Amino acid sequence: MLKVLQMEKPSEDPGPKTDQALHEVLISDVAVHRDKSAFETLFVRFGPRIKGMMLGSGASEDLAEDLMQEVMLTVWRKAALYAPERGSVSTWIFTIARNARIDRIRRQPVQPYIDVETVSIACDAPSAEAEMITGQHGEMVRDAIDQLPLEQKTVIEMAFIQFMPQSEIAQKLGLPIGTVKSRTRLAYKKLKENLEELR
Repeated sequence: MLKVLQMEKPSEDPGPKTDQALHEVLISDVAVHRDKSAFETLFVRFGPRIKGMMLGSGASEDLAEDLMQEVMLTVWRKAALYAPERGSVSTWIFTIARNARIDRIRRQPVQPYIDVETVSIACDAPSAEAEMITGQHGEMVRDAIDQLPLEQKTVIEMAFIQFMPQSEIAQKLGLPIGTVKSRTRLAYKKLKENLEELR
């Protein structure tokens, strides 16, 4: 994998609105002018977050680094494809990241570990229940997920494996957001029980 520039951590980020405006300028500079400085700034802002997302999904350190590099190279190469009317720059970049992870999961379906922070953020699961998943081997977690009722299994897989926010899950399934949250909570309660039985 071609290595991308490794940059120092950025200073404090401005507010969300300022971030979005800046990101649009940066991605435009990359797309139109192939501006390396603009790309470096995007790399600093998104690289660590993408790597953290990959680590949280069960990727090893090397795989997370590899996927992060792959995603940022895609951003460099396909910056001209970004369309503001379809969403923010961050949404576009994290969609690329999500797709890269899904593609890798299809080739390497077993996840070695599950990270509690990612699970809690992605699915809004209560931390006490999500804690049960931390450090469990991927095969055990996969078995526990497979034992869930179909409607609960669906939301867990969409949220964790496909990195979908609950609002997107609700839209995809045609369900109220409250129903998605309820199914997620029930799924984690059942997942906790399943993991205890599998120990």
